[in-house]
Amino acid sequence: MNLLQATGVTAFYGDFQALYGIDLEVQEGETVAVIGSNGAGKSSFLRTLTGLQKAARESIVFAGQPIGGMDAHAIVGLGLALVPEGRRLFPSLSVEENLLVGAYSRRPGHWNLQRLYNLFPILGERRNSPGTALSGGQQQMVAIGRALMSNPRLLLCDELSLGLAPVVIKDIYAALPGIKATGTSVLVVEQDVGQAMKVADRVYCFQEGRVSLSGRSVELSRAQISLAYFGI
Repeated sequence: MNLLQATGVTAFYGDFQALYGIDLEVQEGETVAVIGSNGAGKSSFLRTLTGLQKAARESIVFAGQPIGGMDAHAIVGLGLALVPEGRRLFPSLSVEENLLVGAYSRRPGHWNLQRLYNLFPILGERRNSPGTALSGGQQQMVAIGRALMSNPRLLLCDELSLGLAPVVIKDIYAALPGIKATGTSVLVVEQDVGQAMKVADRVYCFQEGRVSLSGRSVELSRAQISLAYFGI
């Protein structure tokens, strides 16, 4: 069953067009990766899904309901949450306060503070520290936890590995199976092709605002991905 269906999605920044008719789907229980170079339109696509960028109402359907152009807070309330690129924690709030911000929609579900501290024990230990006083990897855990506190059906992750050491990236991605086990599907945007291929059931490659390749990760060759990613 399709949880998310995007059909012909476009996006503009003034006169500049960032997306050209994106078609993409995420099924219940899937992890889907979107790969592509800088400027390919990956983050613009996530912004459009979450209501931060306007879209035609029928072009995005989530859990059977058209959501294109809805307000961002309403989309979160339906069960779609974003872990933004760069984490964007509130520097004046503690770790725990940053996490509690994610619960404002009051959606019922699996996630609460204790379960997040079980998933990321270091956050429990540092719960009273300022959110931005943590290491980059720990801040990424807070950003993921904040999104999970809204009890999403679909978790959108924008560049989880950006600026992090390989060992930290490994720890971050190791949490995804536990997240999926609670019934949450995942859509991850990632420049690290190898990491994306490891975790995703299916992969979409974006190039200059268009889908240049899509398929099951186990069926796509390196040559196909290289051509779609770089256009050469």
